[in-house]
Amino acid sequence: MNTALIFAGGTGQRMNTRTRPKQFLELHGKPIILYTIEVFENHPDIDAIAVVCLEDWIPFLQKKLAHYDIAKVVAVVPGGATGQESIRHGLDALIEKAGPGATVLVHDGVRPLVRPETISDCIRSVAERGSAITVTPAIETIVQEEDGEIVNVIDRSVCRLAKAPQCFNLGELYAAHERAEAEGLGDFIDSASMMRHFGHSLYTVEGTPENIKITTPSDFYIFRAFVDARENSQIFGL
Repeated sequence: MNTALIFAGGTGQRMNTRTRPKQFLELHGKPIILYTIEVFENHPDIDAIAVVCLEDWIPFLQKKLAHYDIAKVVAVVPGGATGQESIRHGLDALIEKAGPGATVLVHDGVRPLVRPETISDCIRSVAERGSAITVTPAIETIVQEEDGEIVNVIDRSVCRLAKAPQCFNLGELYAAHERAEAEGLGDFIDSASMMRHFGHSLYTVEGTPENIKITTPSDFYIFRAFVDARENSQIFGL
């Protein structure tokens, strides 16, 4: 069984919006989070979806799920005080619904441009190698600095940018969260960092450049351009 855990618990402070969190900003009348959910909803190999959501926005999201005929979402749960705690809440729901033998794809609610092929590649990688971390090549020069001085220029040909989805056996990721909680480790930046800390091997899946995380207003405009381009290609047969 393949499951998706979509994290939509952030408040979007870098988006400079005072009206609603970034995942609920709308393009053509549809919230960003719905664009993201629909990619997983429409993927034939995804069986169940859990969404971690800001508690005050859960009723709004549930109405939108019904409006867009989303059938695979089996749980909408409130986020926690941190991203790590929020992911744990989603894992709790999926363990109950799918069991520890399932595969879980952890994905940002504000990455709506993930391609179905990437999801398929991630599922295959977990089945064959036990994990899948979506990456893209580093296309800028990467440096290390101390006190404003560059102390190292890193060969970008060996660097990758870690994105999402990040995918594992559900039981193994759940056990890692339990261990982190027991040991008082609450500041892992993502699932990949946690799993590597506890000795799991991480394998990469090459993603696509457009799989951006919508964090700033400029990201939103890029997202809009991609959506409009796809709609135009359908209309004009490009």
